[in-house]
Amino acid sequence: MTVRSHLLILACALGLGACASTPTHYYTLIAPATQAPATPVRAPFQFEMQPVLMAVQVDQPPLVVRQGDGSLAILENERWGAPLGDEFHDALTGQLERRFGSRDLAGLPKQSDEPVLTLRTDVRRFESVPGQYALIDVVWNLSLRGDGGGKRQTLTCSSVIRQPAGIGMESLVLAHQKAVSSLADTIAKTATDWVRQPGNRCPS
Repeated sequence: MTVRSHLLILACALGLGACASTPTHYYTLIAPATQAPATPVRAPFQFEMQPVLMAVQVDQPPLVVRQGDGSLAILENERWGAPLGDEFHDALTGQLERRFGSRDLAGLPKQSDEPVLTLRTDVRRFESVPGQYALIDVVWNLSLRGDGGGKRQTLTCSSVIRQPAGIGMESLVLAHQKAVSSLADTIAKTATDWVRQPGNRCPS
């Protein structure tokens, strides 16, 4: 067999191997942008979002799914576009910006004559069970600093949200997107009511 024949066989083998390799898929928790309301209602405060604390077992680019025997599987070819803590932060921030009618001012100058609401979130559980459900268990803290400084008020709440998921990774990711949206609804309503009436507490 000639050298040329050897090279042809090697090229074919490499080509077949490339075709047979499993492609990598990338996902995001950031839901597609929807049309904003014609006249969004602006919240009575400035808003800043702090970095998210994420459960260490799942805070990595590959998707980590729960299996029936209690074990976890790391899916190397199914990946988040960024570490999960960053994905969660950006997804929740975008949802809250739409509900508050203002942008996240973390790291940006603030108006001195308007209170500032700071949100911190600690994701204790982020469960993914393909074909069954997506679940998030989040402890979130609201901190309000009045205009001109002054005493800081705080409110700490928790939310456990479970969304059904169909077959396939796309359905699982969509369920997580819906869970983040539901969390944003709860936080936005609680924060707005609490700032207007400080006696209000966490939702039951």
